[in-house]
Formats: sequence, structure tokens, C-alpha cells
Amino acid sequence: MKTIEVKKEEVINVLRLELVSEIQALKKSLELYEIKYGKSLKEFEKEVLEGKEDFEKWDDYMEWKAYENTCKDRLSHLKDLKNAKNIRVITK
Repeated sequence: MKTIEVKKEEVINVLRLELVSEIQALKKSLELYEIKYGKSLKEFEKEVLEGKEDFEKWDDYMEWKAYENTCKDRLSHLKDLKNAKNIRVITK
């Protein structure tokens, strides 16, 4: 079996590109909800939680909130990746 060598920097760059790509897609989804409702998630959340029951808005709120949480998570991973001092590549 042939051995393939990969530098840690190359792995980091691939991970960074994947994160940045995912973050951009998430930000676009967040922007579409802001355009659809003409307000921020925080404002929309207040409206949904305090207003009359509206299943479409509730579904949008849940999805919008999930996009927001996932985006924050990916930004955190990107920050961790930039600040990582020790990286270990695990093989199976």
C-alpha cells in the first residue's frame, strides 16, 4: 500500500475552507430571513413568542434560530482552528 503524506497546514487549510464555505451559506440563509420579515432574529423571536400562534412563523423561527446557532458554532470552530497550537491527525 502506498503512503500518502499530507502536511498539517494542508489539512488546516482544507478545514478552514470548508468552514468558511459553510459560514457563507449560513449567512446567506440568515440574510434571506431578515429580508423576508424585515427585521432581525431577535425582533422576530419576540414577535413569535408574544404574538398569536402562527405555525409558518414558528417553523421559520425554529429554522432561523438553528441557522444562527450553527453559524455561531462554525465561527467558533474557525476561531479555534486559527488559534490551535497542537493539532493531531487521527487515522482509523
